[in-house]
Amino acid sequence: MDRTVIAYVVYLVVSIGLTVWVARTLSHNGRIFLADVLQGDEKLADAVNHLLVVGFYLVNLGFVALYLSGDDTIEDTRGIFEALSTKLGVVLLVLGAMHLANVYVLNRIRRRGVMEREQVPPVAPQGWTAPSAPAPGA
Repeated sequence: MDRTVIAYVVYLVVSIGLTVWVARTLSHNGRIFLADVLQGDEKLADAVNHLLVVGFYLVNLGFVALYLSGDDTIEDTRGIFEALSTKLGVVLLVLGAMHLANVYVLNRIRRRGVMEREQVPPVAPQGWTAPSAPAPGA
């Protein structure tokens, strides 16, 4: 088997495995965070979480597929490791950037939710008081 094909197979297996692992980790831990952000609305938290995971898969697997091709042919075993380290390093950086982007967006949503909750009075108004009469001699 050609060394370039071996490098492609290893790259795909490791990249897809890393993408699935990161997506599952984000989904599991992000669900709890989303439930807090969405004030306990579990159904909405699950729906938003699922949409974020699908988007994460689409972007990352699309990048992995686009980054698969290489211009150089691999001549020896050392070349396999060099090509894999470059390709996997870039994939890891993209996964990290996507993770940070997700955390940033979720944090912005959470901050907005916290600010909205702080603007609502803890007790609803119970009525109005009549204006007081002016003090005698004033």
